[in-house]
Formats: sequence, structure tokens, C-alpha cells
Amino acid sequence: MNPNPLTEADLDRLEELLEAEVFNGEAMRLDEAQAALCAVVSHPDPVEPAMWLPEILGDAADKGGDVVVEETVQLLIRLNNDIAAALLANETISPLLYPVEEDSEEYDFAAWADAYVFGAGIAGDWYELAGKHAEDLDELLEPLFILNGMLKEDAEKNGQRWFTPAEEARLLADIQDNLPVIVQTLYNFWRAKRGGGTVQHDEPKTGRNDPCPCGSGKKFKQCCGSPEKLN
Repeated sequence: MNPNPLTEADLDRLEELLEAEVFNGEAMRLDEAQAALCAVVSHPDPVEPAMWLPEILGDAADKGGDVVVEETVQLLIRLNNDIAAALLANETISPLLYPVEEDSEEYDFAAWADAYVFGAGIAGDWYELAGKHAEDLDELLEPLFILNGMLKEDAEKNGQRWFTPAEEARLLADIQDNLPVIVQTLYNFWRAKRGGGTVQHDEPKTGRNDPCPCGSGKKFKQCCGSPEKLN
């Protein structure tokens, strides 16, 4: 059990501190910090705070003796410990999300996903570390690449098929609803590798003639399983 979990007041304080002048606008927002740490604690090898703190706080992370920096660091370490304890216990993380714009009812899942992907690269290339399971990892990360827009950007750049607006909206909504499970599954993927176990899928592979899991209504072979499927 985590002996010193963050309270709502602690999270509010951390959010305030990340906007302090000492960080010169280089620090991540609270939602981005949470996402990056979800990836950091999932890493196959332990990642020391000295490696991830500068990525979250910028150059000010090295300002020893500054009371604002020190308080922020301590709260971030506690946030890291909270996330690690929750994922280890298979307790899904509730993403901290900001509105896309002030007073907007649309939440910035793209920023959260982008920060997670960034956090995954802090301590090494996940695909190289996955070895023979790199294809499995790619499949697990794909929803995050859809959320942050990378796959759509690549498809448009290469003249490849993308989803229709209606299909894309359904796919994004499904990924957003399942984001906590996606994050937990990625953690479990690396936990299986750390333990020397076999990486397993919770669900069987989709058959070529089965309905596509993206919810488009098409057969898998005519949608995400088509030859021009995005990778």
C-alpha cells in the first residue's frame, strides 16, 4: 500500500506549482505529467527520478535549493509512486484531462496520449526493448497514436486510406472510453516481460471475416485488416 498518497488538495497544489514562474513555461501540465509517468512506471527497467524529472520540469529541475522546485519535485515523486502502486495492483488509472479550450466540453485526449508516447521514450526505445514482441507492442500502442493524431497524419502524408469522419468519431470515442484499460494493458505487457512470462492477449485475434473491432460495421479484412492498414 502506498504510505503517502496524494490528496485532491495535493493535486491542486501540484497543478499550481507546475505553472510557477521558476519553470519558465517549460514544465508539463498536470495532465501531461500524469501521462508521461504512466509510461515511465510501465518501463521494463526502473527509471530513476533524475532521468524523468528534467523531462517534466525542464531546466529548472536542476535548481537545487529553490523551495518551489523542491516542493514540486516531492509532489511529482509521490504522483509517480501513486501511479506505480495503482498499476501494480491492476487498478486502472483515471486520466487527468484538460478541456481542449477554456469552457469547452471536449477534453484534450490528444495531449494526454502525446505525453504518454513521449514518456515511453525517456529511458530507451520501447520497440527495441520489446524484441520479438515489438509487433504486439505496436498493436497496444496504436490507440495512443490514433488519439494523438500521428497515424492520421502519416496516412494523409502517404496518401493512404483513413477512416470516414463518422468512423473516426466512433473509433476515437471507443479509445477514449477505454484509455484506462489501454494504459493498464501496456503496463501488464511490460510486467510480463519483466517476469519472463509470455505476453498474452486478453482477447483472441480478430478473424479476417469478423466485424472490425473499430466499430465501423465492416469486415476486418475490409477495414483495419486491409492491405493498406496503418502501422
